[in-house]
Amino acid sequence: MHHSKVTIIEHPIIARDLTILRDETTKTAQFRSAMARIATILAYFALKDLPLREKKIITPVTTASGFDINTEIVVVPILRAGLSLVDAIINFVPDAKVGHLGMYRDETTHEPVDYYSNLPDNLKNTLVLLVDPMLATGGSADDAIGFLKKQGAVNIRFISLISAPEGLERIQNKYPDVSIITAAVDEKLNSDAFIVPGLGDAGDRYFGTD
Repeated sequence: MHHSKVTIIEHPIIARDLTILRDETTKTAQFRSAMARIATILAYFALKDLPLREKKIITPVTTASGFDINTEIVVVPILRAGLSLVDAIINFVPDAKVGHLGMYRDETTHEPVDYYSNLPDNLKNTLVLLVDPMLATGGSADDAIGFLKKQGAVNIRFISLISAPEGLERIQNKYPDVSIITAAVDEKLNSDAFIVPGLGDAGDRYFGTD
């Protein structure tokens, strides 16, 4: 299912695991393993059109031509919840670099505030995978994409687990060049800017701090 640059991944494992994540009775351990499985499927789709370069190898039988991935990849989790999606991507691309962007939401304004950033140099020729499980107002993602572009990033993909229509609209309007990969588009945001039905606070539930 595509809305321009938005890809919604539908898969029976995701349907089951999203239900586990949404259920308020799910304990930390089950939450983490469901998150890891969904993240793996999202990563698979986010990486499916990577550029390749040919590579000559010798098999036990003969010479052959094979492939290697022809781009640098940087995974950038929006701290802290974004960390929950990093391992799944690194499993596919073990030589990817990981940058970090720390943002928190101001309780009164609901706007993101940067508190930490540590990114590899030279993002220009890199595929940057920005990850955050919840795309709510789109404030943090907007901020993070703007920040990455200032650092020279050109090719950015945003990976989220659950998106609100409001956040999707904000990012698509402001950054039409950024593709978004998500597992679900929920109904709306509530007055506290939480996604409905959502799953509560992904970071708290993943790290066991709720």
